[in-house]
Amino acid sequence: MKQKLILGTRGSELALWQANFVKSELEKKNKNLSIEIRIIKTKGDKILDVALSKIGDKSLFTKEIENELLDRKIDFAVHSLKDLQTKIPDGLKLAAVTKRHNVEDVLISRKKGTTIFSLPENAKVATGSLRRRSQLLHIRPDIKIFELRGNVLSRIEKFLKSDWDAIILARAGVERLKLTKYISSFIPTDIFLPAVGQGALGIETQENNNLTNEILQSINDKDTFIATAAERSLLRSLEGGCQVPIGAFGEVKANGLYLDAFVGSLDGTITFRKKIRGTKSQPEKLGKQLAKDLLNAGAKKILEEVYNNSRGIVK
Repeated sequence: MKQKLILGTRGSELALWQANFVKSELEKKNKNLSIEIRIIKTKGDKILDVALSKIGDKSLFTKEIENELLDRKIDFAVHSLKDLQTKIPDGLKLAAVTKRHNVEDVLISRKKGTTIFSLPENAKVATGSLRRRSQLLHIRPDIKIFELRGNVLSRIEKFLKSDWDAIILARAGVERLKLTKYISSFIPTDIFLPAVGQGALGIETQENNNLTNEILQSINDKDTFIATAAERSLLRSLEGGCQVPIGAFGEVKANGLYLDAFVGSLDGTITFRKKIRGTKSQPEKLGKQLAKDLLNAGAKKILEEVYNNSRGIVK
């Protein structure tokens, strides 16, 4: 008799791709396993006409799913790891992280080969991310930024109907949905650091659900788990959510764990970027240390200004 588990997910096209990918991988590696996918609508899916930074909820795309987990209506949840808040509710845990996709952001414009640097002067670029806004304005202060919300395909469709010169999206989502024909150029991580956890899927479970947690280890990628643990520790230490201008990228290499991070002002005029190397056996410690280095360098003042700007948030 097959073991049945219920997987909770958001209902966007990308979220369903992610859920079906995890379902397929788990069922391949566990022959007596059957997984049912349950779609759960989150606050972030319902409020589409307000900038993410103005909603002010760190669990914007996860809370309703986590409530289903806590009520034991589902056995585990699949999230884009960058959407999963760093402080997980009591009784739940991040049980596994899948092997990471390429982490870069991509520029989508009307001409192949267009880069951030070749966009025309005073170009119009749309993004819903303060992290992207800060890094873009730091490089190109002449660029005019426009707010962009919605799923991957709807963002591309909005762009095609607009007079914007470009939009910026995560490479992982565009490639997973086979929309690569729209990519004009990749933005290297030495220019743009990704969001914490970008490109990885996080699997959340009940802490004491031993059977499910054991099954999930079959798809856990240890190097990605370690690298993203450092990134998440940094973000937690900076007290940042997904809607603050913070970027980070951790990599496990033969000689240790590397972590690269930045904090920037909303207008991009001030940015702090630092790198650190440590042992992969203590990723959380490395994240905390780099956060401390950034705060001591002056990032604390920037973050205080961002949080002050976030007052008057939508409930």
